[in-house]
Amino acid sequence: MLTKSEAKYIQTLSQKKQRDAESLFVVEGPKIVSEAFAAQNIRIRKIYATEEWLLQNKTAISGREFQLVTDIELKKISQLTTPNQVLALIEKPFHQKFEFKKDHLALVLDGIQDPGNMGTIIRTADWFGIRQIICSTDCADAYGSKVVQATMGSIFRIELLYTDLAAWLQQQSGVKIYGASLNGKPLQTFETLHQGLLVIGNESRGIRENVLPLLHEKITIPKIGAAESLNAAVATGIILSHLT
Repeated sequence: MLTKSEAKYIQTLSQKKQRDAESLFVVEGPKIVSEAFAAQNIRIRKIYATEEWLLQNKTAISGREFQLVTDIELKKISQLTTPNQVLALIEKPFHQKFEFKKDHLALVLDGIQDPGNMGTIIRTADWFGIRQIICSTDCADAYGSKVVQATMGSIFRIELLYTDLAAWLQQQSGVKIYGASLNGKPLQTFETLHQGLLVIGNESRGIRENVLPLLHEKITIPKIGAAESLNAAVATGIILSHLT
């Protein structure tokens, strides 16, 4: 039986401050939990699941701490509108020792604040083989429920760093920095990139004024229709599709 104190503790993890303090985040649903099982270097603290799910996943939960919960109990601790069979507490990957891999292409996110966009960008990066994303401190928290759900499990395969972007970029000597911009060179003129940094700006404001001067090349997706701009996640997918 789920105790009131344990339920309350899990509920507090909906807050970023508590997630940071505990170095834990919540993952929900059979699909994403199964991705956590398969991921490397991911530690699952505890699983809360219905009897049906536990019976179907006997092998996967062997040796792991788990607890049977009723549908009503799952609803109490879920951060979703419609709870789905299983919830897991997962330790946040330890990225204080983040080391940028200069021989790879990485993403830089400048003020991506919409959780759906953030999660979709992480998922898109995973699709195109991007393994590192550097985020400004005001980007949506990658370990928030809405972002985690939108990543569909890609959160377990991407190394993330939240930092002062301008200061961090200035330290990356010898690394070419590209940025998505409305007044850059057409995307089609760029060759495949195997290394460097690609900056994606805020959904409405674009790349910050203190980051723009640090770009070596600006990339534009040529417009054919009348739309004013592209969704940040869509733009990221189009650019990565060409550059990778």
